[in-house]
Amino acid sequence: MGAKVLLIDDETEFLEAMADRLTIRGMTVSTAESVYDALQQVETKIFDAVVMDFMMPDMDGISALKALKKIKPELHVFLLTGYATVEKREEAIQCGADALFDKPANIDLLTKIIQRVYS
Repeated sequence: MGAKVLLIDDETEFLEAMADRLTIRGMTVSTAESVYDALQQVETKIFDAVVMDFMMPDMDGISALKALKKIKPELHVFLLTGYATVEKREEAIQCGADALFDKPANIDLLTKIIQRVYS
């Protein structure tokens, strides 16, 4: 069995496509369309990694990252954004993100990194 990944994005089509792409690569994928749903899942389930859109309507990426890390500090979190800046990258890493990827993410690179932290 591969890594257990939680995908968080408010764009349903993107979420479904990303889930399919990671599942094909051998990962067990759960999804959430809101940060609040994701936080509930992280409290009750075990995940090896979270892949989350940085720009969510219910909570900004840094606040969501901090909330996830408060629940499970050891959780590996990868952020996706279409609006990456050097400042955002630095802040995300300082707050505990493993990486910040431009959206759409290079799925092969993302998969390799998730597999590396899972191993």
